[in-house]
Order: sequence, then structure tokens, then C-alpha cells
Amino acid sequence: MNKLEEYLNAHELSEIHPSDIAKILKQLDDSEFADAIKKIPKDIVGDVALALPDRYFDDVVESLSIDELRHAVTELESDDQADFMQELEELDEGVASKVFDTLHEDDKQEITQLQNYEENEAGAYMQLEVFTANEDEVVQDVVKRFAKLRHENELENVQNLFITDADNKLRYTIGLDDLLIFDFSKTLKENIDNSKESFEPKTAEDREDIKEVVHYFEEYDLSVMPIVNAYGVLLGRITSDDIYDIINEHATEQMYNLAGVDDDAEEDDEILKAGRKRATWLSLNLFTAIGASLVIALFADTLESIIALAVLMPIVASMGGNAGTQTLTVVVRQLALGDISQGDAMRIIKKEVAISLVNGIFFAIIMGIIAAIWFNMGMLGVVIALSMIINLFMAGFFGATIPLFLKKMDIDPAIGSTVILTTVTDVVGFFSFLGLATWILL
Repeated sequence: MNKLEEYLNAHELSEIHPSDIAKILKQLDDSEFADAIKKIPKDIVGDVALALPDRYFDDVVESLSIDELRHAVTELESDDQADFMQELEELDEGVASKVFDTLHEDDKQEITQLQNYEENEAGAYMQLEVFTANEDEVVQDVVKRFAKLRHENELENVQNLFITDADNKLRYTIGLDDLLIFDFSKTLKENIDNSKESFEPKTAEDREDIKEVVHYFEEYDLSVMPIVNAYGVLLGRITSDDIYDIINEHATEQMYNLAGVDDDAEEDDEILKAGRKRATWLSLNLFTAIGASLVIALFADTLESIIALAVLMPIVASMGGNAGTQTLTVVVRQLALGDISQGDAMRIIKKEVAISLVNGIFFAIIMGIIAAIWFNMGMLGVVIALSMIINLFMAGFFGATIPLFLKKMDIDPAIGSTVILTTVTDVVGFFSFLGLATWILL
């Protein structure tokens, strides 16, 4: 008996959460994994598949029949159905087509509707299952209808009632706690008109950028947001759990981009695919490193005359690189969080340059004294001190301006920023240090 069987035997079906099963599955070897998939209750196997990292998805699919896959899709909410079918299409279009053909017409329409949206659009992430009521409905009838739907498991994670007019345009959003204190004998509209509270909904359009929707959730501390079309017609909702997933995906993507790797390739088990993506940035980095080496070659005579320069030179470049990376990381993250407005560029640049300059002066004094004592050359200390000030100043300036410029050009600020910044700090660091040494010491 493996860990999964022990877990399933120890818990009631209603207590089992797909994420807990996914954690156990990740601990199993390949042979145990295939057997364990067959033991998962069919009602939740789709949720388990989506809770697992992408590399496990093909193993799940291989372990299930077409009918079992159909059942798995049917048990999912509409947004998860679309995600499941999208992954299935990417894995095997033939199997995906067979599963799709066996689905109920309502499920087919919902999946097709959601897949028509672009990946960055809010509509691609919405659930079509929403609890709605007409503004002229009596509260008592609404509560009874909700109780019936909830009892039949037709609705999950409902916190709000969306109230529409006769044209299905969203008019109000009411929390279920507010609904319970309404006068049950009156209509929703009558209760709202007599209430001192505002029930105006905060909405997003289906074609709106999902990053903007994430900002709405963070800014207004939302748990759910209704999604409407350009005419205000209610289409669906996005819940906070979906937003958490989006935030994690974007954060991961930014971290990978800063490191010059592709997030999609890294989630795949194909070594050649991931290696090829990394090689692209490594190739660019090779050429920039050659450029920095050419700068060093310009001062070959100086290096031969004063060997101490070769010992100290990496310190200047390293300090500049680290200072620049600090600035770059802060600015990229603030841009992602929406903390930097269009008119904030100069303020950010001034702040980051000031911080780098203060640190540059501080560490220049320390390193200048160390170099002077270490090699018994006072002017060598002056050279490395001036070089560190120049390089950290440039690190702060370019660490702030590179992502701001890329953002203005509608390019992800994280893409390529590190390679560009490293080139700048290396070239400036080597040129300033060796140039000053040539001018002052020789």
C-alpha cells in the first residue's frame, strides 16, 4: 500500500483536497504514479491533474481512458475545463478532439467561449458559473433558489449575488451577508433603494488586460470580481484563488526573464528545449563579455606595468554589477506591481542614482584605504575609489532606466535587462578603473 492509498483510506471523500493528493503523487516514482492515478476518485482527478506541475500532465492523461478524461473535464468548473482542454490539446490533439466530442453541448460552448480569448485577456480566466438574480425578484425566492443550487452542488465558492436588469446588464453586487438582512418579502430593487449602503459593482471588461484585473484585486481587496462585456452584460466572474495563481505565474515569469531563461521551457522535461532557450541568452552574454575583454585589452600595457590592477579589477566590476542588479530588481518589481506611474520615471531615476552614489562613496572610501595599504600605493587607492564611484553611479542610472525604457516600448522590463546591465557595468568598470590608472599612475 503506497502513501496515496493510505491517505484515501484515512479520509472521507468529502474531506479530500486535490492539492493534498498532488503533494503525495509528486513523491511517488513512475510505476507507483501510474497505479496511484487510477485510485483517485474520478470526481476530483481533473482538479488533481491541474494541481500538479505541467510535467506530470502527460502521465495523468496516459493513465486515463477517453471516458475517464471526459468525466474529469465534466466535473471541473468552466475556467478549469478550458485550462484542462488547452493542456490536453498541447499534449495530444487527437485525444483532445475525442474527449471534446464526448462532452455535453453546454460544456463545449463554454470551453469554446473561453478559449476564444487571448492569454492576457480577463475573459480567459473567468468562471461562467455565477449566481445571478433579476432586480425585480423577491428576496425570499432568491434565497430559496440559491439554497437549491448549493444543495445540488451547482454552485461553489459563492460570496456575492450579481443583480442584473431585464437585458442581463449588471446593476448591483451584494454580499450574501447583506442579502440575509434584507426584507425577504420585498424585491431586491426595493431593498437596495431603501438601503444607505452602495452596491455599485466594481467590474472589469472581458477584453481587459488581466494584469489590470490583478491590480484591482490588490487595490480594492476583492475576493471576487464580475466580468462584463463592452455593453455591461454580465459574462462571468474571476475569484481570488485564480488571481493568486496569476500572481505566482507572473512572479515566476519575471524571475526567469531576469535570469535569461524561458519559463515554459523550464517547466518541460525536454533537456534540449530548455538548453536551447538558455543558450540564446548565453550567446548574447558571450558577445558582451568579449566586448568587456576588448576594453581590458586596450590597457594591456598598463596591466603589465602594474600587476595590482589585475587583482583589484574584478572588485570594481562585481560591485557595479551587484549594485545595478539591486536597482534593476526593485524597479522591475515596482513596475509589475503598478507602483510606478508614467510620470514617475525621473523620481525613480533620481532616487536610485542617489542611493547608488551614496553607497559608491561609502565603499570607495573603504576599498581605497584597503588598496592603498595592501599594495603600499596611496594613489592606487584613489584610482579604485574614483572608479567605484563612477561605476556604482552608472549602475544605479542604467539599472533604473533600462526597465523604464523597455516598459515604455511595451516590452517586458525583465527581458534582457540583466544582460544589458551587466555589459554596462563591466565595460564602465574596466574602462574607468584602467583608464584612471593609466592617467594617474603612469
